[in-house]
Amino acid sequence: MTHLSLASLVAASATCLCAVALNAHAQTPAATASSATTAGEELHAADKTFITDGTRTVATQRDAARIADSRSTDRDVRAFAEKLVADYTKLSESMRAASPRGVDVPRDDPETAVLDSVKDLRGADFDKMYIEQVALDGQQKTLSAFQAEIASGRDAGLKKAATQALPVIQADYAKAQELAKRKHLAS
Repeated sequence: MTHLSLASLVAASATCLCAVALNAHAQTPAATASSATTAGEELHAADKTFITDGTRTVATQRDAARIADSRSTDRDVRAFAEKLVADYTKLSESMRAASPRGVDVPRDDPETAVLDSVKDLRGADFDKMYIEQVALDGQQKTLSAFQAEIASGRDAGLKKAATQALPVIQADYAKAQELAKRKHLAS
């Protein structure tokens, strides 16, 4: 009888373990979806603003710099734009990587008004508008978005990404100011 009871106990335990495993497996997708929504809902307003504004300014800088490759006739402007494409492609990737799970980060959401203001221009007209609207004003917006995240953001990953990116943005802004001075434009 003891032998039968032990076999029954083992069978009952195995059945319970299977039921628990099946129940846990069935709940895993729901738990994941719920935590993703919770992460997005709990994100501080400064972090949400950074994700929106930061990604928008980075995308605008990158896309306008790509336009400069075909529209500018000035080698200094083209060299500056090439550097921005490289820098801002990396910034975009690091922002996406630093964003909390479940938070929707726009992949490509540039300011179309800025791009529209330069896309039909060529040569010296393009260079002037690009330096003033994109290189100076756009870089200032990007700098402000990243500084605001460093000062007010609460998400450690986003703050770290902003802090690491800040020297690159500051250097690019300084180059934009130098370029404007060399071309005798407002700085």
